[in-house]
Amino acid sequence: MSSAARQPVAAWCRRGIGVMAAVVLLGSAACSGDPQATAGEGVDKVTYLTGFGTSGRESYVHTAVTKGFFREADIEVKIEPGQAGPFNDNAVGAGRAQFAAVDASGAFVRFAKTTPAERRVRTVAAVQQRTLLSMVTLADRDIRVPKDLAGKRLGVGPGAAPRVMWPLYAKLAGVGPATFVENKPDALAGLLVAGKVDAIGLFVAGVPQVEAAEAKLAAEQKRPPRQVVKLPYSDYLTDMYGTVLISSSQLLAQDPDLVRRFTGALMKGLAYAVDHPQEAGQILHSMDRKQDPATAARELELMKPFAVPPGGHPYGWMDQARVARSIALLQNLPMPLVTPEELVAFDVMPQ
Repeated sequence: MSSAARQPVAAWCRRGIGVMAAVVLLGSAACSGDPQATAGEGVDKVTYLTGFGTSGRESYVHTAVTKGFFREADIEVKIEPGQAGPFNDNAVGAGRAQFAAVDASGAFVRFAKTTPAERRVRTVAAVQQRTLLSMVTLADRDIRVPKDLAGKRLGVGPGAAPRVMWPLYAKLAGVGPATFVENKPDALAGLLVAGKVDAIGLFVAGVPQVEAAEAKLAAEQKRPPRQVVKLPYSDYLTDMYGTVLISSSQLLAQDPDLVRRFTGALMKGLAYAVDHPQEAGQILHSMDRKQDPATAARELELMKPFAVPPGGHPYGWMDQARVARSIALLQNLPMPLVTPEELVAFDVMPQ
């Protein structure tokens, strides 16, 4: 049995009230009304961290809870808002969480820069088959192609994947030096529409947040909203995965069946959410009333083309040859050489 020991499930329900310096509990099976919240003996209790905070593109985990996919797998999930890659890596490696979402590029680089003895997490599935990283701007900033970003002020989250991957993206896209303005990720859309930065590093699926912020400002200023322009990193980083699911090396060794069951249930939630974005948006709103269901649905619609695996493979699938190409691409950062088998636990992902 793993560190996520099977035990009687207490009745608990704590609703998240915002993203703070420490993770804040966002929701649980009991909050959703899912019958797993009152399950008895034989249920594994685990903690899952979102990639960052609360957003529509991450609502698939709430969908998996509400639709009973985790209950069917005999798992009870506590969902907490994560704080990007390094924080999530450390939480999973230290056993404070059993699973987390992180950006693949950052996860691969961090893994490769550690010694074998220090490697406490591994990738177990891909949420998105292509990277969602992008630079996002507004039509009046005269930024149409990546080279136009040279010399501009670019808003990024501290240590966030768009900043980490910028040197490689800029090299491949032929972009000259730019100035970076760091701020909290949830403040970036406001900085952009207020004209304090020229573009922001953002996931493609986060564009609706910028559109909502711009629509609000345009209404206040009684003018038409400006068009949002996105410059996806995937145009150049063609072999990079997007968000991936990680688990601890210890849990993989002690209870691989739990990892398989959790991964399978989460991927069922992902497939359902991108196929039913309106319903998934409502589910997220029911868990956190601050989340606009329409915006959440739009994020899932934008994410779907990035999440559907090629060739009819199941959601979450990762290809060893493509992981090897991702590693080769990341050598340009530079990054120490590792093998796909070291990075990814291919034996536990959905088959």
